[in-house]
Amino acid sequence: MGAINFFTEDTSYQLKDKLKLKRWVKDTITAEGYKLDELNYILCSDAYLLQINQQYLNHDTYTDIVTFDNSEREKRITGDIFISVERTQENAGKYQVSPETELHRVIIHGILHLLGYKDKKPADKQLMTEKEDFYLTQKGF
Repeated sequence: MGAINFFTEDTSYQLKDKLKLKRWVKDTITAEGYKLDELNYILCSDAYLLQINQQYLNHDTYTDIVTFDNSEREKRITGDIFISVERTQENAGKYQVSPETELHRVIIHGILHLLGYKDKKPADKQLMTEKEDFYLTQKGF
């Protein structure tokens, strides 16, 4: 199986349980019938992710995640997932969950996008949320 890498940009946030997170993400990819080539998670600040959003997507809004699908082969995952730690921590308060739980939801949300799930239409968003909830129960740590 391929590699999962974690990086930080413009944040001092320290990710816990990296090995367990990698196993969980790989298990999710396998459960969906895909294989992992390479996946990079870049944990960053709101300002850093806003710049990515503006530069690459022409969106002038804050967001918790931006996912770039670099896959070249069918059923193989290669991508870069940028996550604003500030935004996930703020959203954790809004949704009344722990910051770690919200970060894990966003980590799996990015994977689901790479697996082909969408979230713009209500029915698609509902399926995405159901998948997030399911895989969060599979975490095991």
